[in-house]
Amino acid sequence: MGDHLYVVTGGPGSGKTTLIEALGRLGIVSMPEAGRAIIRDQTAIGGQALPWADRGLFAQTMLSWDMRSYHEAAKLLGPVLMDRGIPDTLGYLRLCNLPVPAHVEKAAGMFRYNPRVFIAPHWPEIFGQDAERKQGEAEARATFEVMQRTYQSLGYEVITLPKARVEDRVALVLSHLGQS
Repeated sequence: MGDHLYVVTGGPGSGKTTLIEALGRLGIVSMPEAGRAIIRDQTAIGGQALPWADRGLFAQTMLSWDMRSYHEAAKLLGPVLMDRGIPDTLGYLRLCNLPVPAHVEKAAGMFRYNPRVFIAPHWPEIFGQDAERKQGEAEARATFEVMQRTYQSLGYEVITLPKARVEDRVALVLSHLGQS
């Protein structure tokens, strides 16, 4: 069902959103990342579903967001880029050394994406922090490694994006989407 849904994952500050935005300018549809939107909304309302307040609640909220995004994207025609996917919640829980509830494991196995997943490696030269991205470089690197292992353990082919100009990354993704 999700063969036309392509996940772009990796650590924070590795150029995922820049890549997705560049592909969007070429007409490739995308679904937004859950984490940043949740952080903005929770901060605005004084909520606790934040990575620095309640990581477990943050993960549950991401799971709900990503399941909704999956259902919305599945209705669309043509390739759809997913700025992270349901397995990212599984990886996040592992990264934080939090228990992984059975329903998170089930969701990661049940909601399947295209077998090819694009992963952006940690890239110190472009890494930066902001009000929503408070992770340091060590956590960013660890996130990349956890996401790589998580997607591979679920049977996905993980394609590492090059540390290269956005145009080169766009060309690589387009070639895998059959759009080059």
